[in-house]
Amino acid sequence: MREPIKRGLRRCLPKRLRPVLRRGFYGLQDGLERLTGRRNPLLPPTSLVIERSIGIGDFERIGREFLAHFVELCSLRPDERVLEVGCGLGRMALPLTGYLRGDGRYDGFDVDAVSVRWCASHLTPRFPHFRFLHADIYNKEYNPAGTQSGVTYRFPYGDSSFDFCFLTSVFTHLLPRETEHYMGEIARTLSPEGRCLMTFFLLNSESEALIAEGRATMLFAHTLDGCRIQDPRLPEAAVAYTEDSVLGYLAAAGLELVGPIHYGKWCRRPGGLSGQDLLVVRKGPVALH
Repeated sequence: MREPIKRGLRRCLPKRLRPVLRRGFYGLQDGLERLTGRRNPLLPPTSLVIERSIGIGDFERIGREFLAHFVELCSLRPDERVLEVGCGLGRMALPLTGYLRGDGRYDGFDVDAVSVRWCASHLTPRFPHFRFLHADIYNKEYNPAGTQSGVTYRFPYGDSSFDFCFLTSVFTHLLPRETEHYMGEIARTLSPEGRCLMTFFLLNSESEALIAEGRATMLFAHTLDGCRIQDPRLPEAAVAYTEDSVLGYLAAAGLELVGPIHYGKWCRRPGGLSGQDLLVVRKGPVALH
């Protein structure tokens, strides 16, 4: 009965009021959980998750899912140095706090200052080997007042600083010049044996056919400068790339694919491994420029 009631309420409420009421509802829920002692202090309040546009999916479940991918697909070890590009509110960092030990450490950065402050104040005091930085990079969707360009931003870490790097739902919000630059920075900061897991919306014959059939959750009907976007008014909201173009970016940065691409469920593909398409890469032959 709950879902029909929710759908009915959504139809009755003015669209502009829905986000306000949703934040109010989850804010009340957060307050009750704090009063009753039921809230995990390492979990961000649901109202903050909604406010920062992360969505209301199961925060802990998704984190555990990706930790399994890091270990099973990328052979992540507990003593390795880890970089997360786009750390958000710590959805991926949280499960890593129970996995990284010994010489293991984690660094994460994000364009959203509020999310970084939350992670730095709630996770770092308990786990000093977890550090979070704000990157004031312009992004029309997530940091419209940013003062730096993603096309030139240098990751704030030295060469070969990390054994493992990951980006979950980052390239799905970057345009081609930024994507190309980020690939180069990933290669620069990875150690010679370093690996990286990254997610995309990849366009290939299968996903294009599912889009044409109207089965995909997003159509990416608009072309923009070498990629396809969902909303021309806000291009960074959702970005898709052809599979060939992504492989070209990897090769140009001196990165190579490890194993098969693990295709996702975003286009209603049967048997997708995760929501988005997962690629595992490592340093390959240095590209000639």
